[in-house]
Amino acid sequence: MTHADHGGRGGDLAAVQQDHWQHTYADHPGMYGDQPSSPARHAADAFRAAGAREVLELGAGHGRDALYFAREGFTVRATDFSATGLEQLRKAAEQQGLADRVRAEIHDVRDPLPLPDASVDAVFAHMLLCMALSTQEIHALVGEVRRVLRPGGAFVYTVRHTGDAHYGTGLAHGDDIFEHGGFAVHFFDRGLVDALAEGWTLREVDPFEEGDLPRRLWRVTQSLPSSTS
Repeated sequence: MTHADHGGRGGDLAAVQQDHWQHTYADHPGMYGDQPSSPARHAADAFRAAGAREVLELGAGHGRDALYFAREGFTVRATDFSATGLEQLRKAAEQQGLADRVRAEIHDVRDPLPLPDASVDAVFAHMLLCMALSTQEIHALVGEVRRVLRPGGAFVYTVRHTGDAHYGTGLAHGDDIFEHGGFAVHFFDRGLVDALAEGWTLREVDPFEEGDLPRRLWRVTQSLPSSTS
């Protein structure tokens, strides 16, 4: 796989994180189980309401949510920077008879999305934006999501926020990024969510909890304005 050169400390952290995820998926195949996340269930409803047929998932991992979208009738383009996770996704898609509805591709979200303008109905990203990305990189990524979405397209993403128990603890990398157990997280405040929604219709910022600790997150639903005549 080829990616642009992301030099400096941020690039080093991202490279370490990519290696960490590769080993994690290899050591714990299907680590998140085969049931979809609650945000994916919400997203499927939001995408149907927006008339979406095709979904781009960023940070799909081993594919529990991508496979759910496919079972729900969507065509899915699933991306991740872990080749190991995506190989597990491909095998699961074949086993479930969904290979014709799921396309898995390696992609580093710090690079431009390999898609034409206005070519995607909907985008989903569960805890991808709060990985080891700088605020500048997050803004650039959301700009890319905006570019590839069609008018009226929906974007649902989740992020851990500054009310999470891990915020401000562990190894600090700056820019509200803190590392625990080898995983680095960029914790969002509400100001960042609002800034990322500029030029969009912000439909919902819903707090929820997931997993151990528990992790405290926001589920954000926003959409692009429809074409005007």
